[in-house]
Amino acid sequence: MLISLVRRHLSGTGGRVLLLLVLQLAATLASLYLPSLNGEIIDNGVATGDTGYIVRHGGVMLAVSVVQIVATIAATWIGAGLSATMAARLRAAVFSRVGSFSAQEVARFGAPTLISRTTNDVTQVQTVTNMALTMMVTAPMMMIGGVIMALREDIGLSWLVAVAVPLLAVSVGLVIRAMIPNFRRMQTSVDTVNRILREQITGVRVVRAFVREGSERERFEVANTEYTASAVAVGRLMSLAFPIVMLILNLSTVAVLWFGAHRIESGQMQIGALTAFMTYLMQILMSVMMATFMSMMLPRAAVSAGRIDEVLSTESSVVPPSEPRPMVEQRPSVVLEGVEFSYPGADSPVLCDVDLRAEPGRTTAIIGSTGAGKTTLLDLVPRLHDVTGGRVLVGGVDVREQDPALLWSSIAVVPQKAFLFSGTIASNLRQAKPDASDDELWEALGVAQAEDFVRVLDGGLEAPVAQGGTNLSGGQRQRLSIARAIVRRPAIYLLDDSFSALDLTTDARLRAALRPVVTDSVVIVVAQRVSSIVDADHIVVLDDGRVVGDGTHDELLASCPTYVEIVESQASREEAA
Repeated sequence: MLISLVRRHLSGTGGRVLLLLVLQLAATLASLYLPSLNGEIIDNGVATGDTGYIVRHGGVMLAVSVVQIVATIAATWIGAGLSATMAARLRAAVFSRVGSFSAQEVARFGAPTLISRTTNDVTQVQTVTNMALTMMVTAPMMMIGGVIMALREDIGLSWLVAVAVPLLAVSVGLVIRAMIPNFRRMQTSVDTVNRILREQITGVRVVRAFVREGSERERFEVANTEYTASAVAVGRLMSLAFPIVMLILNLSTVAVLWFGAHRIESGQMQIGALTAFMTYLMQILMSVMMATFMSMMLPRAAVSAGRIDEVLSTESSVVPPSEPRPMVEQRPSVVLEGVEFSYPGADSPVLCDVDLRAEPGRTTAIIGSTGAGKTTLLDLVPRLHDVTGGRVLVGGVDVREQDPALLWSSIAVVPQKAFLFSGTIASNLRQAKPDASDDELWEALGVAQAEDFVRVLDGGLEAPVAQGGTNLSGGQRQRLSIARAIVRRPAIYLLDDSFSALDLTTDARLRAALRPVVTDSVVIVVAQRVSSIVDADHIVVLDDGRVVGDGTHDELLASCPTYVEIVESQASREEAA
């Protein structure tokens, strides 16, 4: 999985990869040639006192060292660039795929794990890719070349290579095998820590309001302890690996000196050859150590690659049509015919046999108790979910047969939870229409009853907005969200309980100002408050996912007991206001 993922996102970089291999080959050959030159200088220059020989071959060693240094630096630079390119493409691919998900897939994965997969997991894959390009390619070259050069120096000591290399590989391999389960637990623990931290940050007011700091601290401590335990287990195993490597390296050095000394004494070997052989053995063992060190990183990267691939291989349940159809109505209407919707794994449908028709120039309101399916119904129009029964028509064509981009371009949504992006008020309003002029923005703010408070802000339209609009009140955020929708001047307005944070006076003024702006548009309003929809042209009452009444306010008072209950439950409060 890891190799496949990296290969896919390194496509088109074959030239740089080839140059990297050439540079690493040059650096490896230079490294392998240096011990042989050093041995020749010892045997033919130092031992005989030939200063000229030492100077000449010393110059050659210096030149070879320069080649090695330059090739190594260049290869490392290219490898870092390739791994960064791969990581950038991988992040972009994950971001793009998550952006294509419907609400169903986003809910299935959850925001914390999607964030950690886009950041932490991609970083793990990038780190291993960088190490593989700079170390994993060099290691086999160095090991094979080192064996050949060591045998060239002295075959009699070759049995030391045959013992030391497998011993090192097996010892470190056993350690790595024990590390893999801990790496898997670590990545899962990262998700848990991210989730709890995100919940505590976003829900800090709830935590403090109910004095739950202690319990939340304990909950985080449990998750943090689990992550720490996995990290400590991995750290202990890693700390065990390096003493094993150093022990084998030092024992190999002692063995070479011991048995090499006997061969020198018997005249079968020279001192320079022994020095070169010992250096080659160290190079061989170091290459094995590099490969095993890489192997330590591979399990965690493989887990991360699997988590990333899970996102990339998940197809959205909302699939664009192969041959999209354009809308057939000049002024598109919204029609629901026998609509049914169930969430995956749910025992019963959220919506059942819902019929609704919203015409241009008319305001259609949807009201019902909490959990009646109002927001879900609204989500079906821009195709955030696909119906499981019946169909949704926009402009006379089923939304599943339309190009999603064209469908969305005709709709403006004001969600139940008003959300603003970090930036300025102007940049947030221009999310709906990038080329909108300042006059258009002020006009929209005036309709949304937001002009007064924006004008007194320092900077006006350029006043800063924090992430999520946290530097503004709930009512201000809601009015700016409505203004953003108005800037677009769409054919269809979907307002999901978007007046809930407004007082009754501001609510009434906003609805009055909005009425002449939407005379040619479909307006569908989801509301909890009867006063927000009392003057709607058509009101639909939902109860447990079914339509139990529709008509005007007066008609429903006479014919729909559910609507009467809602009105009576709010009447005293609204009359007092």
